Amino acid sequence: MHMMPIPPSQPAKQKISRELCKHPQVQIVSRDEDSEYVECKECGEVFESSEFKDMAIEEQKDGDEE
Repeated sequence: MHMMPIPPSQPAKQKISRELCKHPQVQIVSRDEDSEYVECKECGEVFESSEFKDMAIEEQKDGDEE
């Protein structure tokens, strides 16, 4: 029995296009007095956390209509 060569490791994740990404994982990157900014770990988009909450609300509305 012989050992199979291990294929070179592939990048863990491909960057997802921002239009398709639902931003499943975000991290806070900046805060100031009245706003907070988060970055999506999947696509790299940075946006205000209030926008992220609005996206989640829109997604719930879309799901309820089906």
